[in-house]
Amino acid sequence: MRLSSLADYAVVLMSAASRHCGAALLAEGKLNASTLAQETGVPLPTTQKLVSRLSAAGLIESTRGIGGGIRLARPPASISLADIVEAVEGPLAITCCTIEGNHDCALEDTCTVKPHWGVVNQTIRKALDDVSLASLAKSPVTEKTKTMEQAL
Repeated sequence: MRLSSLADYAVVLMSAASRHCGAALLAEGKLNASTLAQETGVPLPTTQKLVSRLSAAGLIESTRGIGGGIRLARPPASISLADIVEAVEGPLAITCCTIEGNHDCALEDTCTVKPHWGVVNQTIRKALDDVSLASLAKSPVTEKTKTMEQAL
């Protein structure tokens, strides 16, 4: 299983946006799609597309015009990785047969595995729910970082 590039980019953009959510950071200037694109390296057209999707999902608020900009709709600690991925990809499902109303599988009527996919989906969903945007925005602690901190 692999995230699409759009879902990956959405996580990158949301992480960058969360680093701008403090009052002191917002005083430095408005956060907009151009700033996010420049800061993250995500192409501007892709950034604009994702800002639209993330806004439609209620994860960010976007205001156009003079004095407008982008901001998180909720605190970073209350936005999960699952929220971001679902905003771009739709409902999390390891197989299409576990999406309600989807009947694309030719084996659906006789499949003995289908009833078990729900448990797998719930496990993946919980794992993604347990990762908050706040934790993604922090700098990762590496062995090199620990060594440098101990030297100081």
